[in-house]
Amino acid sequence: MRLTFWGGARTVTGSAFLLESERYKVLVDCGMFQGGKAMRKMNELDFPFPPQEIDYVLLTHAHIDHSGLIPKLYKQGFKGRVLCTKPTLNLCQIMLPDSGHIQEMENEWVNRKRARSGLSPLEPLYTVEDAQNCLKLFLPIEFGRVIEVTPELSVRFSVAGHILGSAIVEVWVKVNGVRKKLVFSGDLGNKNRPIVRDPQYIEEADWIILESTYGNRFHETTEETYEELKEVIIKTVKRKGKIIIPSFAVGRTQEILYALNEMVNKKEIPLIPVYLDSPLAISATKVFERNQQFFDEEATALLLEGDNPFEFSNLFFTLTAEESKKLNESEDPCIIISASGMADAGRIKHHLKHNLWKETTSVIFVGYQAQGSLGRRILDGEKRVRILGEEVSVNAEIYSMEGLSAHADQNGLMEWLAHFKSPVEKIFLVHGEEEGIENLKRRVKEELKIEAVAPERGDSFEILEGKQEISVASRKGQYVQLPDWQLAEIFFQSLSDLESEYVAFREKLLNLTLSREDRKKLSVIIPKLEELKEKIKQYQQVCQPD
Repeated sequence: MRLTFWGGARTVTGSAFLLESERYKVLVDCGMFQGGKAMRKMNELDFPFPPQEIDYVLLTHAHIDHSGLIPKLYKQGFKGRVLCTKPTLNLCQIMLPDSGHIQEMENEWVNRKRARSGLSPLEPLYTVEDAQNCLKLFLPIEFGRVIEVTPELSVRFSVAGHILGSAIVEVWVKVNGVRKKLVFSGDLGNKNRPIVRDPQYIEEADWIILESTYGNRFHETTEETYEELKEVIIKTVKRKGKIIIPSFAVGRTQEILYALNEMVNKKEIPLIPVYLDSPLAISATKVFERNQQFFDEEATALLLEGDNPFEFSNLFFTLTAEESKKLNESEDPCIIISASGMADAGRIKHHLKHNLWKETTSVIFVGYQAQGSLGRRILDGEKRVRILGEEVSVNAEIYSMEGLSAHADQNGLMEWLAHFKSPVEKIFLVHGEEEGIENLKRRVKEELKIEAVAPERGDSFEILEGKQEISVASRKGQYVQLPDWQLAEIFFQSLSDLESEYVAFREKLLNLTLSREDRKKLSVIIPKLEELKEKIKQYQQVCQPD
């Protein structure tokens, strides 16, 4: 039994950890490398394992640095199953095709350039179709349910508190009759963040694979961060400037909307337009609204009071490119939230090009900026940056609000580790840069008396020494078919989805009035409800014992 680190090793992106025995191969995450050009070139490398031999992918969450190479894995032969939570599946249903579209567009640009040089065209990393097809392999798993994936391997997804649906993956393996437990933290969130639930504490593990994005940082509290955000907005509006927020489409954007909704309700900031200028972020926000059963108590209470944090009077969604361009034609103060979070792609580049040179502008970074990314270069103090083929002066006021980060800081990571009760054999620090890893490594040694390991890409570790004698015939393909537990999962998830859809539908019905327009709607709905009642009666008969 072996664990190999193929991504997220001494870097923050490209998460991929291979767990393999003579019977099966399981990949935990299959993420895209992001950041500078050299890092992005890593995505073009062949997988260091045959994709067709992977039986399962255990996906911690939907962010592209964890999920973004699954379509490529599928394109190159993977036909197993991807296990994840329901919100992660829902988010991947919009994020992976969007990523496929980006690959196609970038490939088209590269091939036009190659054609001018007389070179043959290249294929995109993957296409929209590849992304859509790989989604057929996804299987949603409930939080907290222990699943026997194979007789030698069981898994459980626990709440990671990073973004909607994000999971800590607990894996139990059996080798030569000996049982070991590995815990993959995924991306751990902060406690007391809005919308998502707090990270769950895990009490037992033999090996822990822990993220270390902010292993050397200490975040401000939510209250302190919101206070700073308010001050920046008020100050910028006074000088008649714009507030530009490069934001990740999933997670960070929704939290910012939540915070702004609260500030608007309390009349703490001027009532200026807030533009969400990212089709992907708009779609992701709708996914959040469909998965309210996964919200924390505070967000749930807000919704029950009739206050949807993703809908307030001065919030506007800009769907088309034309609407986006108009935002830069106006000089009026406003808040523009746009992807991508590292400012390397998307509409945010246009907004930075048009506003970064103005002294009246404020640019607020609200998440991790990878080395080599445009966001990182601006944060590091570069006075001129190249955006869309043009040199742009950096005259705007630049802010980094790490208190809005969805990653736990050093104290948060150490607190999570401190809850393990059983003796831990090994701790691997991943998903971090050198400084963060080394700082966290020192503190782990000081407080937990464990020498943490910071693996390099390709480093491999035997979980148990010795090999199990297994015939070749029993090695492959045994667990790729849909076993009973997967059938049960589909059933329970479908039931849960039905309940959620009913609650949302009922709420909309109760909000209808007796206006002429609503009476027309009711005249259509009532016969459909009668049809549904008859269908349910038929299903009840199917469920009767023979």
